[in-house]
Amino acid sequence: MLRIHFTGDDLARVRMATKPDVLWETILSFHRLRERRRALMFGEWRSETRARLNGETSLLAALVPTQGYFPDFLTPPEGSLGLDSGLEVIRATSPARLYTELGLVAAGRAPAPELTGRLAALAEGRPEPLVRLVSVLRSYHRAAIEPYWPQIQARVEADRAVRGRALLDGGAGELLDSLPPVLRWRAPVLEADYPVDRDLYLDGRGLLLQPSFFCRGNPVVYRDPSLPPVLVYAAEHTPDPAFGEAGGPSLGRLVGHTRSAVLQAIRYGCTTSELARRAGVSLASASQHAAVLRDAGLVLTLRHGNAVLHTITPLGAALLRGGAPAEAAG
Repeated sequence: MLRIHFTGDDLARVRMATKPDVLWETILSFHRLRERRRALMFGEWRSETRARLNGETSLLAALVPTQGYFPDFLTPPEGSLGLDSGLEVIRATSPARLYTELGLVAAGRAPAPELTGRLAALAEGRPEPLVRLVSVLRSYHRAAIEPYWPQIQARVEADRAVRGRALLDGGAGELLDSLPPVLRWRAPVLEADYPVDRDLYLDGRGLLLQPSFFCRGNPVVYRDPSLPPVLVYAAEHTPDPAFGEAGGPSLGRLVGHTRSAVLQAIRYGCTTSELARRAGVSLASASQHAAVLRDAGLVLTLRHGNAVLHTITPLGAALLRGGAPAEAAG
């Protein structure tokens, strides 16, 4: 079990990530690529990504075990600023940190816990292996993350809308209590199912909540307690999230002033009752319009308590902006 200990100052410094973290999504997606569970949830993505990669994953496989610890240096906080910023920090990782964290990876691989092969080359801290790692991460990101960034962004932004609503309704405690069931708020401690027994003391630094498209099951925190505290947890999914191009035949049904007004009303997130009031339509009509917009890939709907919360997707936002492109992953 993981126990995250809060003080009053920590509660005042709880904050939500503003968008997906490109490196957390990159590394966590590599776990999904190799697992056989959740075949329905990630099957299409897995098949398409494997075809693009052509088997070029041996270095990542050496660094990121199928379960257990993977190096903290692979997901620096700068990943929130974009791929280039995060990769630059990885390339500048100190030899001492490389040796320590790669040693932890090796230690978890009985019966051969010593640093050998690719891990040993990286642990030496020479520039060439790090440059190679950065190149591999960039190529993997191009295959596994970049084509799906709008869907990743939509899910994370929808989760952010749910958490933000909880914060407005009841403060930091309500926000922490609204997290997925694997996380349990028992003030002043946030408990989580975790593969090892661990206590994390925030000591007034606060906590960044980072929803993730590719995080499944247990949440993730840095092993090194001196790093800025971040809790990566699974954003809510439908049983079979769509990865293909948004739109399709349903988009042709998107006509008329009323539905345009409904999409405008959903821009900043709302429940069905709020949508009906904002758009000046009945509750049943609001629900029907939201369903059409959802089928067209313009809206996401998540449950929040006894209500449902509608949020706009990047495609829907681009439509409202007159077709301007969504924010890029890098």
